[in-house]
Amino acid sequence: MSGSPAPRRALLLVNPKARNGSVSLDAVRDILRRGGIEPVEPPEDPDCTAVIRRHAPGVDLVVLGGGDGTLNAAAPALVETRLPLGILPLGTANDLARSLGLPLDPLAAARLITTAEARPADLGWVNGHYYFNVASIGFSAELAGDLTAESKKTWGVLGYAIAAVRVLRRVRPFTVTIEHDGTTEKVVTIQASVGNGRHYGGGMTVEEGATVDDGKLDFYSLEVAHWWRLIALLPALRRGTHGRSQDVRAFKTTEIRLTTRKPRPVNTDGELTTHTPAHFKVVPEAVRIFSPDRASRPDRQGAGGLLPL
Repeated sequence: MSGSPAPRRALLLVNPKARNGSVSLDAVRDILRRGGIEPVEPPEDPDCTAVIRRHAPGVDLVVLGGGDGTLNAAAPALVETRLPLGILPLGTANDLARSLGLPLDPLAAARLITTAEARPADLGWVNGHYYFNVASIGFSAELAGDLTAESKKTWGVLGYAIAAVRVLRRVRPFTVTIEHDGTTEKVVTIQASVGNGRHYGGGMTVEEGATVDDGKLDFYSLEVAHWWRLIALLPALRRGTHGRSQDVRAFKTTEIRLTTRKPRPVNTDGELTTHTPAHFKVVPEAVRIFSPDRASRPDRQGAGGLLPL
């Protein structure tokens, strides 16, 4: 009679600076081991991409503990190594976890990793940078520049609102040229966003029917004449119905280019990573993530998102 199957080996990486990074790792390790997964924990290294590449030959999966920024940083190595990903939601917003219908309790998320299937998920791509949730220029990029890790750790999702009050005082419309699907348009906007997933900015919704595995990008442009119109749009931005507003241009696509007169920073999953001109594409089924099937996901796991990011 053969013995028990050998446990799968998981590269376990936890961002100690994540807002909920104080979760009991002993409890996480115990859950993984009881589920047939042996954690492998290398010495702490700020470059998680290098760590994943280095350890890929000796592990079967990667378990990342952190927020959306941590996941974003690991994306290139996950694409390259094709290792499936387990997520421990330890960040401020945990928007990707919400989009996938993952438990937001880290220990429940650890249990799901031991039982769920690794399902394909798309990535967005802009100028060589991958992202899971959304990339934007304009208001949200300025907000990302103002939003410090310290304020997110102290205030949580409320930190977005505190920073946004400062940014709203100085935000100004700008002109952007949009090229997609054989058309070119020039518009005046305060923000242009290209979403890959469903949730972003602490529980906002990219588009009410968007999923992280639909093979599409969801574009929207906030073409408001006055900043107070942005406040009026907040309920629709939370629901993902803002595309119906006369102040919003919205459509689905797989590839888009945005050009501005002067280079503007691009915010990808909360980090400023590149500048315009920006070339966006969807990369279908770029990674695999342990998650429920699409039919089991709630329509929305709203966190009462406060502002567009």
